[in-house]
Amino acid sequence: MRKLLVIGVGVGDPDFVTIQAVDALNAVDVFFLLDKGPAADDLTHARQAICERFITHDRYRTVTVTDPPRDRAAADYPDAVRRWRDERAERLERVIDAELDEDGVGGFLVWGDPSLYDGTIRVIETMLKRGALTLEYEVIAGISSIQALAARHRIAINRVAGPVHVTTGRRIKEALPDNADDIVVMLDADLACAAYRDEDIDIYWGAYLGTEDEVLVAGKLGDVVDQIAQTRAELRERKGWIMDTYLLRRIG
Repeated sequence: MRKLLVIGVGVGDPDFVTIQAVDALNAVDVFFLLDKGPAADDLTHARQAICERFITHDRYRTVTVTDPPRDRAAADYPDAVRRWRDERAERLERVIDAELDEDGVGGFLVWGDPSLYDGTIRVIETMLKRGALTLEYEVIAGISSIQALAARHRIAINRVAGPVHVTTGRRIKEALPDNADDIVVMLDADLACAAYRDEDIDIYWGAYLGTEDEVLVAGKLGDVVDQIAQTRAELRERKGWIMDTYLLRRIG
C-alpha cells in the first residue's frame, strides 16, 4: 500500500529538523512539492537544501505540482478555502497515482508544523474521502513559528496559569479575543494589530524566523507598530513575500 509522510521541517534553520524528521526524509521515495510561483522560490530552495543535507542516499525523486490559484478576497472565505483545497487534492491525487509505486513512500515537506495553519493533512483526508487512491499516512511534528518566536525573544508564550489564544490576522480585524491576555497571531497580511495601538499591549514580532533574513522587534505596541509596518513593507518589496508571526500581550 502507498504511504505518505507529512514531515514538519521547522521554520528556516535546518537545525530545527528533528531526528524523527531525518529518519522520515530517508524513508521517502518521492517528494511532492507544490509550486506556488516565483514568490515562494526561497521556500522551495530551503526544502531542497534540507533534503541535500539530511538524506544519505540518492534514490529519491522530487515531483513538482502547480498549486491552484486561491481567492483570498472571497466574501465566503471558508468556502473559497474548501474549493481551493479540493482542487489541490485532485491535482495531487493524479500525480501520486502516476508517480508513486503501489508500495512506495511519498513525502510532503511542511514548513513549521503540519498541525498549525497548514492544509496538507486536510488535503490528504480529502483524497481519502474521494476513494480513488488507497493509502495510509503518518505525520511527523516540526518546530513551529510560535516556538521559534518564543525562543528568539527568550519569552514564555503563556503566563502563569493563563491561556494562550492562537488566531489569524483576519480574525483580530473583528476584535481581540476577550478570553486570553496572550494572543499569538499568524497569517496576518495587513498587520491588523495596528488597530489596537492605543491599548496597553506589548508585541513580540518576528519575520523570516530561523533564516538569515530574520528580523525581531519587541516593545509596547503603540511605540513600535509603525516601525514594524515600515520594516514589513521594505522586506516584502525586497523579497516579494513576507512570513511573520507575533505575540500580543496585554499589559497588567
